[in-house]
Amino acid sequence: MPNTPQSPPHRIAVLALDGVYPFELGIPRRVFASAGDRYELATCTVDGRPVRSDADFTIAVEHGPELLRTADTVVVPPFDLALATDRPAPGVAEALALIRPGTRLISICTGAFVLAAAGLLDGRPATTHWALADHFRRLFPRVLLDPDVLFVDDGDILTSAGAASGVDLCLHVLRRDHGTAVANHAARLCVVPPWRDGGQAQYIEHPVPAAGASGTAATRDWALARLHLPLTLAELAGHAAMSTRTFARRFHDETGQSPGRWLTQQRVALARQLLEATDLTVDQIAGRVGFANAVSLRQHLHAAIGVSPLAYRRTFTGKAFAGTA
Repeated sequence: MPNTPQSPPHRIAVLALDGVYPFELGIPRRVFASAGDRYELATCTVDGRPVRSDADFTIAVEHGPELLRTADTVVVPPFDLALATDRPAPGVAEALALIRPGTRLISICTGAFVLAAAGLLDGRPATTHWALADHFRRLFPRVLLDPDVLFVDDGDILTSAGAASGVDLCLHVLRRDHGTAVANHAARLCVVPPWRDGGQAQYIEHPVPAAGASGTAATRDWALARLHLPLTLAELAGHAAMSTRTFARRFHDETGQSPGRWLTQQRVALARQLLEATDLTVDQIAGRVGFANAVSLRQHLHAAIGVSPLAYRRTFTGKAFAGTA
């Protein structure tokens, strides 16, 4: 075949801000550099000066904001949340103004706060780390935040949750740019899974409300010790010495959920613990947590976090055991 002129590399500028997280700062280079010479990566700051990291060292870079003028993609890694406000920090707005229209923007974790503060996410879907969702919503009510997913691809602006999802998003972009084979090769070089769907749920902690003087706390504790049983609303209300209507209303007031939804959430949480910490089969775990069978457990776990029991176990233990997937 005759030789064809090679396309120029796609230029990626990584904008390091004060308080940057060192690990996440390195994610774009680690992923995109694994694709050979398809990308040209460089790091800059808003004034060309070194920035302090959130660790005990400072990071020096070779470029200032002028790098943003010619970038095809700009990545904003996360930074110390204590520095995040509803308006861009000094110099940040001026730096972002240098970005050409149509340039692709990517944020990792708290990097979404920077894009939102600049008004770039108003009216658009986005995500960030689940633990920061309430704070994000207070600062940026016009953003269509979805804290339950790993990343959001909204065309020219892409946002991701925590550190590992930053890798997922960069691999997603690589796959979008150059196809599955190139992305899979990069994933193998990085020794990470080649694909996790952006719509997969973040692994969010859902702590049980602390027991106290509230009317249903004792019944919640009682139910947690009996998750293996087919508990009914009438049984829960009877334990609390309330009518079913009163119990359901008070339970929702105290937990923000219906008793049935809360029970399912606790059963899924216990199943996750057993998948991580025991060698029990999926069928055995289903019985331990009160689901009718392994199929029911699989359905509820997939609805909660988007993966099967065996996929979840492999993620957290590196191995799988016999039982229904």
